[in-house]
Amino acid sequence: MNLVLKIIKLFPPEAAHSIALYSLKILYQLRLINIFFPKLHDEELEVFGMTFANRLGTAAGLDKNGDFIDCIGALGFGFVEVGTVTPKAQLGNKKPRVFRILKEKAIINRLGFNNKGVDYLVKRLKKRTFRGIVGVNIGANKTSDGQKRIDDYIECFNKVENYADYITVNISSPNTPGLRDLHSSDNLKKLIGAIDKVIKISGYKKSIFLKISPDENKESINEIIQIINNSFFTGLIISNTSIDKKILKDKKYHTYEGGLSGKPIMNKSTELLNLIYSNDPSIPLIGVGGVMNNKDFQDKINSGAQLVQLYTGFVVKGPKIVADILKE
Repeated sequence: MNLVLKIIKLFPPEAAHSIALYSLKILYQLRLINIFFPKLHDEELEVFGMTFANRLGTAAGLDKNGDFIDCIGALGFGFVEVGTVTPKAQLGNKKPRVFRILKEKAIINRLGFNNKGVDYLVKRLKKRTFRGIVGVNIGANKTSDGQKRIDDYIECFNKVENYADYITVNISSPNTPGLRDLHSSDNLKKLIGAIDKVIKISGYKKSIFLKISPDENKESINEIIQIINNSFFTGLIISNTSIDKKILKDKKYHTYEGGLSGKPIMNKSTELLNLIYSNDPSIPLIGVGGVMNNKDFQDKINSGAQLVQLYTGFVVKGPKIVADILKE
């Protein structure tokens, strides 16, 4: 399988991503997936009022449209998060928009929430057979601004709430202009307040998380914690990609636009996780960013994360990373 992974990486990043996922889907449909990627025994644990097979899951972006939930889940993940999904389908930003820096186990992407729209995702959620936990990551369309942007989150929430085990509100992608402005206290209060009203009306009882940027300062983080603690939100996902490319050794990429993920942001995202946990040990946290092995996984747990997510690690190392992390 290492040879297959090397061959797939010869293709452009987005093509390689699709080839890899469709290959997994074929293996799953032929009932061969666990021959190539043996699934470990589940430990089962209760977290955030849900029963997880284990603490390791996928981050949003790996399966944007819910097309691969069953085959990804079959690899042994404790949970799968799909999206980011927006109300209307959108193509995303102009290509090329994904850049692999394999020597540094990193990716820069400026995809821009490319997805088939929330109605398509709901259809996929209804058809899934994976019995594990599935979260849905929701966002706003690129052309939406002001109140319309808030309305986009509400529309996605209303459409997925009955089909998601938890929901993630993504305000932290650097690839939708102005989206990260929602981190500011005033803007975040408006968004959270609007979602709180919908939760109160609908009687939604499941978990809901806010996914934040690793590039926020301490003052902003403290404000975010306070706003979340005064809302119906469960907790935080720490963190999304970083716009700080200077942490890359290869200076060629320092001026690239987009969000940096992978090994180079492991320390940055984990330090933020630890900062939030130190300030408020009671706040539920999911850690993501730079996890490449069992040590990284344990570092996230030791820094306050109850659950951990993968994205770039999965892309760089392939499906075997699941067993490599969980067996140690």
